[in-house]
Amino acid sequence: MDLELTPDQELLRETTRKFLKTTVPVTEVRTLAANPAGFDRGWWKKGADLGWTSLLVDEEHGGGSVSGEGLRDLALVAEEMGALVSPGPLIPTNVVAQTLSCEASDVLAGRILPGLLSGESVAAWCVTEPGRPVTPDGITLRVRRDGDEFVLDGLKRPVEAGGEADWLLVTATGPDGLSQFLVPASAPGLRITPLRGLDLVRRNAEIRFEEVRVPASSVVGVLGGASLSFERQMQTALVLQCAEIVGATDRVFGFTVQHAFDRSSFGRALASYQALKHRFADMKLWIESAHAMAVDATRTVQAGAPDAAEVVRIAKAYVAERCPELIQDCVQLHGGIGVTWEHDLHLYLRRVVLHRETYGDPMEHRDRVATLAGR
Repeated sequence: MDLELTPDQELLRETTRKFLKTTVPVTEVRTLAANPAGFDRGWWKKGADLGWTSLLVDEEHGGGSVSGEGLRDLALVAEEMGALVSPGPLIPTNVVAQTLSCEASDVLAGRILPGLLSGESVAAWCVTEPGRPVTPDGITLRVRRDGDEFVLDGLKRPVEAGGEADWLLVTATGPDGLSQFLVPASAPGLRITPLRGLDLVRRNAEIRFEEVRVPASSVVGVLGGASLSFERQMQTALVLQCAEIVGATDRVFGFTVQHAFDRSSFGRALASYQALKHRFADMKLWIESAHAMAVDATRTVQAGAPDAAEVVRIAKAYVAERCPELIQDCVQLHGGIGVTWEHDLHLYLRRVVLHRETYGDPMEHRDRVATLAGR
């Protein structure tokens, strides 16, 4: 949690928390596991009314933040979503909305953004490719010009909300360099295959592009000049991932400590044993460190600091490594009940492990930090 919140940010956080607890408690998350989309569109529209989809969009296009720092505001929403393992395409929709707001033509933004901001439509960021690093050099999906159109060929996997999205923001490489295109999910030549996922309510898909033709008006930004856009998108996604991971881990740590006070062994509460006190102290240190790094990454990216690329990747590498380990410890501290389907622990472990692996795992980000440092 960022301790330097404005009153408006406090209100946003409390409103989001209350809304999530009321509409999608963990019991409802379990129910939504059987929903093909993993979330209810009507519910997502209500979340959009609270500002979940507009915080990274400028006022000219109908967006606006509560504090003037949209990413910090949105990180608060992400943290609350992590605390309740909430459904919804928060990260991909906001990454796409931010990109359209910053780089799309007024015509394209004016046509697509209103639906995203209202929650009527959903967008997916098609960037990850199987077996490839999530870097500009890792993009192999090809684009070529054919008259007044562009033709896309290749594979993206996994794509969060790819099967539920109405619009796909596709990162491709070609003779001009790295480019991005906004493609309707109904475009001929698209083959979208839902994937079995670890998280019960966050859906992923494989999207194959086979001679998918799009008009020149679908180019987002400058043709061949998407490298800077890619970096901004990655930083936004990593900040939101870290916030969700920390929110989930903090919640798990809280109910694990409570469990240790509630359960007894040989007439004493488990929490009274010195060995467990030492373990909890170590875990508390880890989680406070993860909180601090997530907040620092959010502030740094929000400010557009020169070292933002390094700071956010250091945060992802640390948070995504330590927090899953911490939750695994919590599983052990619960004993046998911790590995049952009925307990909520596995829901949180699924969420943080999924975030650990998507948009680059800790090792990949450490390598990237070394590269940025010139090593």
